[in-house]
Amino acid sequence: MDRLWPRGVRKPDAAIDLWAKDISPSTALRKWFDHDPARWPEFRRRYAAELRRHPDELAELRARARREPVTLVFAARDELHNDAVVLRAVLLGR
Repeated sequence: MDRLWPRGVRKPDAAIDLWAKDISPSTALRKWFDHDPARWPEFRRRYAAELRRHPDELAELRARARREPVTLVFAARDELHNDAVVLRAVLLGR
């Protein structure tokens, strides 16, 4: 999910099939949010807008999710306020 690979995790050890960093939040948005829960509503709105600019990548991910289980992996410590939560909602049409 994240644009940056997590420190201390080797790519071969992660066993991740697809790293969709092109649909992760932009660097500017990620830095602005800075994992501040007070900015969460605005982050969700801005990130959803960024996601709408990648319809092909979203369609590919939705198609994959229809065929098989998809796990969104993220490095944030906050399980409620992170980019994977927003992406999941968008994929589910919420």
